Amino acid sequence: MPELKLILDEATREGIIPVQAAERLLPFLIERGVKADGQPVEQEAQPTAFSDTETPSFVRGFHDVLITIGIVVALAGLWGIASVFAVLPAIVVLAEILVRRQRLALPAVVLTVTLALWTAVVAARWLEGSPAVIAIGGNVALQYTLAFPVVFGLFYLLYRIPLALALTIIGAAVVVLQLVLRTLGWLSGDPLFEVNHPVILSIIAIICAVGLFALAMKFDLRDPLRRTVNSDIAFWLHLGAAPALLYSVISLAGLSGGTLAALQTVSFRTPVVVATVVALMLIGLVIDRRAFVTSGLLSLGFALYGIFRQGDARVDTYIYITLLTVGAIVLVIGTGWMPLRRLVIRTLPAAMQEKLPPA
Repeated sequence: MPELKLILDEATREGIIPVQAAERLLPFLIERGVKADGQPVEQEAQPTAFSDTETPSFVRGFHDVLITIGIVVALAGLWGIASVFAVLPAIVVLAEILVRRQRLALPAVVLTVTLALWTAVVAARWLEGSPAVIAIGGNVALQYTLAFPVVFGLFYLLYRIPLALALTIIGAAVVVLQLVLRTLGWLSGDPLFEVNHPVILSIIAIICAVGLFALAMKFDLRDPLRRTVNSDIAFWLHLGAAPALLYSVISLAGLSGGTLAALQTVSFRTPVVVATVVALMLIGLVIDRRAFVTSGLLSLGFALYGIFRQGDARVDTYIYITLLTVGAIVLVIGTGWMPLRRLVIRTLPAAMQEKLPPA
């Protein structure tokens, strides 16, 4: 019922109904056979087919894109002319107009991302540091990460943006990681516990990443047909959980402190990277989330680069071979996503298949 969805989207833009109500109202009306012209259809009609395209609801139309361009340009100019502290009131004013009143989804995402950048810069200035040099562990890192769940938690309570809730949860997971490291450092009497015990650090990071993935699946299983706001929250959580799982496993394999450089050498660690990326791709196929495929492409590219560079070819040759290989993998998975997913889903128990998005 694309016409019905367009009508509900227009109603949210006009402020007639909130976006959460529209997302719940659409499947309600479809299940009862309501057409866009308001005329009912027979109850025996076929239900709406599940779309195999993972399209987050923040992608709506060029109207949102145009306003988003204006937001980015205006805030960038304000940041440069005034100061970083002048950006926060502007974000709040724009959120009141564009998110609370007009219910525009893409501007809400951009404002949330801008708030993330603002929080990172302000927290670093407050602690007299830089976001690029704040190392994990220690009081400074803990104070730095504490700002994110607090800021985004308040932002979500005010405007109910799915990305804000996802960033709140991700920030809370990072804070838990920091608290555990600080506690272990205090108990052991070692202020550099995370540096002297990289394996323990990697294990704790994997536990936090798995917890993040489990929470994302909790939202996903509430909405297997991808029709409500739970799907958007799960989308953003998966986008954070996938790279967290990947790089924590890589660090456990001994790549911490030099991941990109180490990936360029052929050793037992390069197969670990490839195997981890393949596992994430299989998980992505099972749960129908392409974030688990895209998050591992960079590491897969460096792993393949490390393999190809052992030959006698010139530098540009094995760089292009790496690009060609990764591009071919993306095209094969992208074009054959649903057939591959059906093949994987068939191997799962029936009870698990019923809870997952249909294939």
